[in-house]
Amino acid sequence: MPYEKILVPTDSSAVSLEAANQALEIAKAMNSKVHAVYVVDIVPFVGLPTEGLWESMKEILEEEGMEALQKIEKMAKEMGVNMTSKVLEGSPSNEIVKYAENEKIDLIVIGTTGKSGLDKILLGSVAEKVSKKAHCPVLLVKKTDKEE
Repeated sequence: MPYEKILVPTDSSAVSLEAANQALEIAKAMNSKVHAVYVVDIVPFVGLPTEGLWESMKEILEEEGMEALQKIEKMAKEMGVNMTSKVLEGSPSNEIVKYAENEKIDLIVIGTTGKSGLDKILLGSVAEKVSKKAHCPVLLVKKTDKEE
């Protein structure tokens, strides 16, 4: 089954850039389009007044997202892969799954830090949540030893 539309979420980490590289390699081989998204996680700020601190934080996070997406856009251009990017806002796993459904994505390629034990219980994993909720296949790209 060809993957015509591939989604790669990024958080600007090394493992998310490796996931982007994997997504772009697959897209190049299959002549697919890559959708890259960065989600501004608003969950920690729910309940705060919308003016002041939140607006400043939102601007910083949106700027970080644009920078992360620009790195992937540069990689895509160098590889000759058609790509689109978007900054989203909300709960990362929910927004990624919703975007994938709305855009009829065929494959999600997402980096995972490989949390285990207490970290996984307390923090959960966006990649794990996406893999459970997604309507399409999800390729998990693990953090390698050299990135630790």
